[in-house]
Amino acid sequence: MIFEKDSWQEILATIKKNKLRTFLTAFGVFWGIFMLVIMLGSGSGLRHGVLKEFQGSATNSFFVWTQTTTKPYKGMKPGRNYNFKNADTKFLMQLNELEVVSPQNQLGGYEGGNNVTRGVKTGHFQVMGVYPSLTAVENIRLKEGRFLNQNDILEKRKVCVVGPRIIDMLFTKTETALGDYLKINGVNFKIIGIIIPQGSGQQYREQEQKIHIPFTTFQNAFNYGDVVGWFAITSKTKVPASVAEEKVIGLLKERHKIAPADNQGIGHWNTEVQFNKMNGLFIGIEWLVWFVGAGTLAAGVIGVSNIMLIVVRERTKEIGVKRALGATPFHIMFQIMLESLFLTSVSGFLGLAAGIGVIRLINQLIEADPTSMFQNPTVELSVVFGALSILLVSGAFAGLIPARKANKISPVEALRYE
Repeated sequence: MIFEKDSWQEILATIKKNKLRTFLTAFGVFWGIFMLVIMLGSGSGLRHGVLKEFQGSATNSFFVWTQTTTKPYKGMKPGRNYNFKNADTKFLMQLNELEVVSPQNQLGGYEGGNNVTRGVKTGHFQVMGVYPSLTAVENIRLKEGRFLNQNDILEKRKVCVVGPRIIDMLFTKTETALGDYLKINGVNFKIIGIIIPQGSGQQYREQEQKIHIPFTTFQNAFNYGDVVGWFAITSKTKVPASVAEEKVIGLLKERHKIAPADNQGIGHWNTEVQFNKMNGLFIGIEWLVWFVGAGTLAAGVIGVSNIMLIVVRERTKEIGVKRALGATPFHIMFQIMLESLFLTSVSGFLGLAAGIGVIRLINQLIEADPTSMFQNPTVELSVVFGALSILLVSGAFAGLIPARKANKISPVEALRYE
C-alpha cells in the first residue's frame, strides 16, 4: 500500500492545494529538529572548549601555594606571610600518596612578566623555574629540541625552553632560535626547546609566552635562596587527588605553624574536583538541551497533528465515498498516517541537514583559533539516528489521532457532509 501510486498522488495533491498551510506546518517540524541539532552541537562545542583547558594538566593533579594567615596559632599572629622551602619539597616527595611533586617559581610572582631581550629586541614574558617532572603534571609537547632534564637541575645549567610567541617576537623568520641565547635580568640562557601550546583560551595564551628554566638555576640566578613559590602535585593512580590534597595541606600547615582551621593560610586548586564539576555541569546542560529541543520538536509535531485534523474534516465527504466504495478502515487510517509521516519526515530531514550544515560551517570558522573557548562542535552519529527515530515515531503518532477520527466517520454521514 505504501508503494501505491494513487496514495502518493493524493498526498501531493493535498500539499499543492494548500501550499502555505503545508509550508507553515512543515516549518514547525523543520525548526524543531534544526534547533535540537544546533543546541546539541553548541553544547558539545562549549564542552570540548572548556574540557580542552584540562588537557594541559593531569586530571589527578592539584596545586598549593602560600597565602597570608588569618588565624593566630602557637603564638603566631594572624596576617603572617611565609614561604615554602626546598625542605618542603623533599618532605612531600616522601609521601606514599603522591606520584609527582614539582616545585615552581615565577619571576615577579604569580602572573608576573619580565623583559626578555635578544640584541635590540625586547619582549615581556613569564619566566618560570621548574623541574623536569612538570611534564607529568602539564601536557607539554615540543616542536623542536628537548625539555629540561635532571642534569640541567643538578648542574644548574643556564638553559631554557620557550613558547612560540617568544620566537615570533625576538627572532626573524629566517633565524634559527634553537641553540641561540636570550637575556633574562642580565643572565644569558641558551634555548634548548620550543613548546607547542596545549589547551585553549587563557591556558593556551600562557603556554605560548612562557620561558621554562631549571628550578635550581632560577633560585641561584635570581637570588631566590631556597624559596618555593608553589607545588604542582599529582596523586598516585588509586588515590583520589582530593584525599592527597587534604593530607598535603594538613602537613604543610603543621610545618609552617598554621592553624588547622585557617582555610585561607594555604591556597589550593584541585584539577580533579574542577574536572568532575565541569563534567557534571555539561551532563546537566545536555539533558536540558534535549528537554528544550524535544519540546520544540513536539510543538512542531502537534502542529502537524492539528493540521491533519483539519485535513480530515475537509475531506470528510471524500472519505465517505472511499468507505462506500469498499475502502477498509485500515486503508483510511494508513492513508492519513502516511500523509502525516511524509510531511514530518521530509521537513525533519531538511531540518537535520540544515543543522548539521550550520554546525560544520561554524567548525570551519573556529578551527583557525586554538585559543577559542568554543571548540569542535559536533553531533554524534548515534544522536542523529536517535533524532531520526524520534522523528519517524512522532510523525506516525501525529497522524494517529486524525486517522482514528477519520476511521470513525460512517459512509452515510460522510456523504451527507457539506
